[in-house]
Amino acid sequence: MAYLFNTSEDVHEMLSVIGASSIDSLFDCIPPEARFEGELKIPAALSEIELTRRMEQLASRNQGVGQAVCFLGGGAYDHFIPAVVDALASRGEFYTSYTPYQPEVSQGNLQVMFEYETLICQLTGMDVSNASLYDGASATIEAVLLAMASRPKCSRVVVASSLHPEYRQVLETYLQWTRFELVTVDCPDGNVPLAEWQESLDESVGCVVLSQPNFFGVIEDLTPHAEAAKASGAVVVAVCDMISLGMFASPAQWGADIVVGEGQALGNPLQFGGPYLGIMACREAFVRRMPGRIAGQTEDRQGQRCWVLTLQTREQHIRRDRATSNICTNQGLFALRAAIYLALQGPQGLRETAEQCAWKMHYLETQLAGNERFEVRFHGSSWREIVVRDRQQDVPGVLAHCQQHGMLAGLDLGRWYPEFADCFMIAVTEKRTRAELDQLLQLLVSSSHPTEVAHA
Repeated sequence: MAYLFNTSEDVHEMLSVIGASSIDSLFDCIPPEARFEGELKIPAALSEIELTRRMEQLASRNQGVGQAVCFLGGGAYDHFIPAVVDALASRGEFYTSYTPYQPEVSQGNLQVMFEYETLICQLTGMDVSNASLYDGASATIEAVLLAMASRPKCSRVVVASSLHPEYRQVLETYLQWTRFELVTVDCPDGNVPLAEWQESLDESVGCVVLSQPNFFGVIEDLTPHAEAAKASGAVVVAVCDMISLGMFASPAQWGADIVVGEGQALGNPLQFGGPYLGIMACREAFVRRMPGRIAGQTEDRQGQRCWVLTLQTREQHIRRDRATSNICTNQGLFALRAAIYLALQGPQGLRETAEQCAWKMHYLETQLAGNERFEVRFHGSSWREIVVRDRQQDVPGVLAHCQQHGMLAGLDLGRWYPEFADCFMIAVTEKRTRAELDQLLQLLVSSSHPTEVAHA
């Protein structure tokens, strides 16, 4: 869009039309004592060259994945993004399309939504997917509200402490103003303890939330947990990593009714923590209460294939006073990128990506075995992430040491779990090389032997 400034002649003409003598006269209605007089304390205007240099200086203060080797995870991951994703998603037809979530949305965008939804259904094993929500956390609370709406006599929601802690914070924030009680089952060993899980369930529980893999990267057999929840009459919400579904059973196979997740890993960059892509799919029984919008495929009067907005439960124009969701839009561009990424990968490509994450994480895990200072905190099956315990209890020092050498080594778990303040979590994606893994191991070992400072 071209930026055309107003010339002094333009200003004079506009003022003469409305009968004002000057721009200052437009503010006569504001009392003089309420007006600011003098110069604003802001820097002087810069030329384009100066502004470019200043912005580069500010940007260099951030250490992103382009400047360091990234082993960070915890919900956002440094996965490889094929160049074709950027090339197709940045086409003007998609990038500048007007409100691609409105009823007048174009056929091209509707087809993208339909194909995105189809791919998500194939991944999750669910019957229906919407065209995306804001992010994984908001999708989780929307799934919980959807489930509780289908169980109007129930008042409790049960989650495991191994659910992403920020997702749990969002749940607490939303549910504090409802009649629903949030119950958390502790997972001291990284797994959801089946006995405690079963004890937390009764007829008052309308919904349970299980994650696969969980926040610690642990893969569990959640079938008995889902069966126990359903036996008590609760709806099972699964929070899943979509890339992991390239090699693991779909949530539909172990009993989930609603599946949500974060779609950042599907062809979307890290970009300072968002905006991201909220994924939601469900069994057909829940479709009428599903937030967001659903695109469908049909035929026009000439018998030609076309696409339509089949359902959108927006509170602005239907059921306004009875809306169960405040979701007004969808993440059209990020859903487009996810659709391109999934179509490009295909089942085999997604499986290879998931397997590379598993193999490389397993290599790191085996190399840490027998280390005098570090140990893997949780035992069992893990994927892409592992929790490492520092026996010397200096996690901030270890992470700072690695960062000084260009390695973003992991997340300090004490940020969310005081009981795991001596632990940090390492994420290994398919982008990490054997050399980078070995370098990380060397840095972890060398952090036990700080370099002596020579004094003159």
